[in-house]
Amino acid sequence: MELIDRIPGEHGRVSKRTVKDQISDKLAYMIHSGLLRAGDELPSERALATTLEVSRETVRAAIGVLHARRMVEVSQGARTKVIGAGLLPMHESVSTLGSLKERSFEEVAEARAAVELQVIRLAAQRITDNGLARLSSLVKEQELMLKDPVGFQISDREFHTTLYKSCGNSLLVDVVSDFYDYALEYRRKALQRPGAIKHSVQDHKEIVDALKTRNPDAAVAAMRGHLEQVRETTMKEMANRV
Repeated sequence: MELIDRIPGEHGRVSKRTVKDQISDKLAYMIHSGLLRAGDELPSERALATTLEVSRETVRAAIGVLHARRMVEVSQGARTKVIGAGLLPMHESVSTLGSLKERSFEEVAEARAAVELQVIRLAAQRITDNGLARLSSLVKEQELMLKDPVGFQISDREFHTTLYKSCGNSLLVDVVSDFYDYALEYRRKALQRPGAIKHSVQDHKEIVDALKTRNPDAAVAAMRGHLEQVRETTMKEMANRV
């Protein structure tokens, strides 16, 4: 099973890579992109294994790789803690995220909405039963993460990744994934506000319920509300930094 959509520097399918390598690269990319930051405590091995749909042994091995790269700190009896990007530079990215950083948030938010709404419209028509089951499982898991922003961020990335891939268009997946990664620093802060995670989980539930109807208009309406909520809360955090 291919667990990674696009890891910077990778070209083509990753099916020949071990699952351990795929998971370590997935977590490393989250650290490099800013989704996970120094000081964050990772969820337990059991929780990560559930979120990423792999075994605890695979998670343990992947974390060992990151520990060797000095990206995480592993202590017996304590949660694994993110240290930083480590000694190795991130591979040259094939994404457009670098150029997006030069754009205004309003411009990127508008473009993200235009693309992501088309993605979910296609997903409503093409998503498989397995895809729906995966999204439902993630939402159920997220309902237990209302006080766990780090765990929720990892699960949120999985949720959107699964949703994007369900549209059946790899080019759209690449583009909308870059939009998702924009302004993550502010999105992290927004999720720390009281009730923010609960609101996002409810949005996710409504999106999944709409997808189950296979009605593109209903799915678009649910996603539009979620994107507007993301835009408003992120803009508030950006304004607070000025």
